[in-house]
Amino acid sequence: MERAERTWHITKSRLAIILSQLRQFSSPKLLAEQYTTDSETAAGTLWLAYMNGDIEGKVIADFGCGTGILGIGCLLLGAKKVYFIDNDEAAISIAAANLNKIRGICKFSGKAELLCSDIGEFSKKADVVFQNPPFGTKARHADREFLLRAFQTADVVYSFHKSSTEMFVRALCRDGGFAITHKVSYDMPLKRTQAFHKRDVHRIGVALYRMERHLGKRMKAGVTKLQVSQTL
Repeated sequence: MERAERTWHITKSRLAIILSQLRQFSSPKLLAEQYTTDSETAAGTLWLAYMNGDIEGKVIADFGCGTGILGIGCLLLGAKKVYFIDNDEAAISIAAANLNKIRGICKFSGKAELLCSDIGEFSKKADVVFQNPPFGTKARHADREFLLRAFQTADVVYSFHKSSTEMFVRALCRDGGFAITHKVSYDMPLKRTQAFHKRDVHRIGVALYRMERHLGKRMKAGVTKLQVSQTL
């Protein structure tokens, strides 16, 4: 595949700094479970994908893109094209503003396409899907819908889920013909965004899974487990 050209050098720490400058939700929607992925978690995830050859020169779909932090990180790491998909107009507007801001800071040649749409309406193919979907605590099975659509879209999927749902994720992955190749555990910080939140920062156990379509000998045996503890 044709490789996208990056005209500047970036490191993992530099990536985290740049992503920390992005605009976040000002009035997140509770039922949509709109929580911004923090910059350290995003940078760690993207760097893992980059080192696995899953970003540079690739076509990426960022499902439920929110403010665009994962998709923008992919562009900074040399993605050929990124689809930003979210059914919330306000989220797409923020993602667009963040893209314009980053273009004024860094140079990259990858293309971006923003789509205000349900992920179920997305029918294009990509090399890799990145997603931090709703965990299904407000809308039951919302995470299932994201996983099924991701499996239809790409051969490699990076997806965040609550650690307590691991058995569900593994079963759906197996039934979909995918193998989990990497699991990274995060103590993810969620900042106070609702009136009923009692703490400035609440941490929840979250796992990032890298999943790859089972294609005979391409299936990777076992799981690489990394434990990551984040601090503000």
